[in-house]
Amino acid sequence: MGKERIVAAFTKAAAEGRAAFIPYLTAGDPTLEWTGRHLDALARAGADVVELGIPFSDPVADGPVNQRAAERGLASGTTLSGVLELLAAERAAGLTLPAVLFTYANPVAALGWEGFAKRAAASGADGVLVVDLPVEEADEHRAACAAAGLATVFLAAPTTDDARLAAAARASSGFLYYVSRLGVTGASASLAAGAAEELARVKRAAGTLPVAYGFGVSDPEQAAAAAKLADGVVVGSALVRLLEGPDPAEGARRLAEAAAALSAAMRR
Repeated sequence: MGKERIVAAFTKAAAEGRAAFIPYLTAGDPTLEWTGRHLDALARAGADVVELGIPFSDPVADGPVNQRAAERGLASGTTLSGVLELLAAERAAGLTLPAVLFTYANPVAALGWEGFAKRAAASGADGVLVVDLPVEEADEHRAACAAAGLATVFLAAPTTDDARLAAAARASSGFLYYVSRLGVTGASASLAAGAAEELARVKRAAGTLPVAYGFGVSDPEQAAAAAKLADGVVVGSALVRLLEGPDPAEGARRLAEAAAALSAAMRR
């Protein structure tokens, strides 16, 4: 399905008068087996697209919560190949939830851009976000993903000037991810100041391309506010922190409960 599955998810959400709910999970936290269960739970809770993070030892965009999740994922032996195998198994078992792989450039480059894109598509991924890959250096990545039918997602931030914003929008084929604040991922007490004005600028640049709002959305109230401004809302750290602790089953219960509440908040 690839890119088309992401496009269909945003189209369906818009037709239903809501923003798309995009939860983030770190694969392998605490194990890949549990990640598979979490993916199924998120689909049942009403997620529209999932961002599936590949654990990486040297993250630059992840805050403390997601860093700890990556450490747990690495400690459980999770690799990029293992995540692709998990996704393939989930697709074979009937999972239809669109999946965007959230990764860093090193693991992808180790496989080769073309080889990675082919394997990701064959495994059932729908899109890719390489968080530390500048749009100016992404031609090979974009070409490989396009050939494999995968969407490419790039980032925009409050500091992104208009010219670079337009370039990021042109390079994105699934959605444009608006990073709402400076710094790293993590929950916050409120939406970023000036979010409405900045999102209006980003949406003008994006045209018909959906724009997702992320970084800092912590609870259903904030999610509801973001849903009024954007086409999709990404929630990461607020969900990932629920998986911390010694009891994976309790973490799974808390994740499913929170995801259902966040999904309900997407309706405008």
